[in-house]
Formats: sequence, structure tokens, C-alpha cells
Amino acid sequence: MSTLDHTPPPSLRQRLALHGIDGVTLLVLPAALFTLAIFVYPFVYGLLLSFKPKEGGLLANYERFFSDPFLYNTIATTLWLAVPVTVISLALALPIAFRVRLMTHQRMLTTILVLPVTLGTVLVAEGLLNYLGPQGWFSRTLMLFGVISSPVKLTNNYWGVFASLIITGFPFTFLLTLSYVTGIDPALEQAAATHGARSWQRFRYVFLPLLIPGLAIAFLLSFVQSFAVFPSAVLLGAPAGPTRVISIAAYQAAFEQYDYSMASAIAMIMAGVQLVIVVAILMLRNLFYRGSTAGGKG
Repeated sequence: MSTLDHTPPPSLRQRLALHGIDGVTLLVLPAALFTLAIFVYPFVYGLLLSFKPKEGGLLANYERFFSDPFLYNTIATTLWLAVPVTVISLALALPIAFRVRLMTHQRMLTTILVLPVTLGTVLVAEGLLNYLGPQGWFSRTLMLFGVISSPVKLTNNYWGVFASLIITGFPFTFLLTLSYVTGIDPALEQAAATHGARSWQRFRYVFLPLLIPGLAIAFLLSFVQSFAVFPSAVLLGAPAGPTRVISIAAYQAAFEQYDYSMASAIAMIMAGVQLVIVVAILMLRNLFYRGSTAGGKG
């Protein structure tokens, strides 16, 4: 005599749990919806809009951009600002982070170093106009000590924008670098010192391999921040001349020519350039170090 199995079928909740969807997973849903609404949808909309030019075929906006030196030269101009600023910020942040991690009053010094972040780009630019301008304190101090005979022009040109990006971008780079440096277990350095490794050797063979993955990410995030320069280029640079960055070209297309399709195409080109740099840096990182990033605290 056979018996019938009266086991009830699994509920919807159980079936979802078998596929990895439970209450904890659903907590991610608000963040996912926010990302779709704020980032993904505008990007997709802008990408589609860039292929709907006012005149011409599907790729007319891109053909116009790369056929006009006044437009495509903005890529080189922006890179000429963003890359040196990122390299210098990282070069300054690394030794300072190594020094700060050993200090007793680490929090106080860190607060002082990141203070420019709270000022904002516009306020920093206004301050630099007063300090670095032809009649600013910098020129007057140099003239007072006889270093120069006439005021030096450090605003409304490349150097004004460069200084602003360093001041506003360094704190961000420093915080990222400090988090990676302090995350490495001091016992590793002590072990290397015990075996007779000098300070440079400890940095080269202990710290650097563990830091390269983090430094690459810090470089990329700092580069993306600098590549999107706009207020500094307008307030401290020459928007129609040597500091006409690609974001200014996009702004002019959208709000001066009212060509939102062209502005979207320029924004997509900006994203493409940044993507190329990101991929290149990540590939370069893999050439230097392919192992595990383990070795930190915890």
C-alpha cells in the first residue's frame, strides 16, 4: 500500500530565498533604485540624445566635435590640467600620509589638511584671485623683498586653475592615501627592519606592493575629480583661451547655443576619455602587482 506525500509546496518567500533573494537582499533595493534614477537613467538618456543631432546623420555631433580644433583641443587642455594635478597631489599625499600615521595628534593634523574641502571651489577661487592676482599679496610680497620688479600674473591663466585644483583636490587624495597607508600592519615593516632592510627597501619591497592597488584607485578618483573641472577654469582661467576645458565646451553647447544634443555628445566624449584612462591605469597596475592585497590590519 503506497502512501501519499502531503508535504505542502514551498512558499514564495522560500522560493525567493533559494535564489538568494531575502529580507537582507531587499535592503539593497532603495540604493539600487536611487542609482538607476540619478546615474543610470541620465547617462542612458544623454547617450541616446547625443545621437539625435539638430542637423545631419546619427553621428553628426561626434563628427562635428572631432572636425573642429576649437572643440577637440579641449580634451588635451583638460588632460594637461588633470594629469599633472593628480600626479602632484598623489606625490604630496604619499609622504605626508606616511608621516601623519606615526604622529600622536593625527586627527588634528588631518583635520587641518582637509580643511580646504569645506571651503568650496568658488570660495577658494575668490581667495586665490585676491592672493595671486597682479595686486595680490603674493606679488606685493615678492616686490617688497626685491625678488621681482613688476607684478607676476598667476590668475586668468593656466597656473591659477592649477593652483585651485591642487588646493581643492589634495585633501581628497590625502584622505584616500592615508586610509591605505594606515591599513598596512606595522608588524610587516618591523619584520623587514629586523632582517636588516633599510627605510627605502622597506618601502620598495613591503609597502609599495601593498599600496599599488590602493594608489591606483586614489589616482583614478582624483583624476576623475580634476577632469571635471569647471568653476576654477571659469573664475581663475581664461575660458576662451588656454583653459577652455571640455566641460566649458559642453556648457556653451547647452546654455549658449541651446544645442542639448551636442552637449550630450560632448559629455559622452568626456566619459569616454575618462574610461580610457581608467582602463589604462588598471592595466598598468596589474603589470606592477598581481598578487593578493592582503597584509593590512584586521
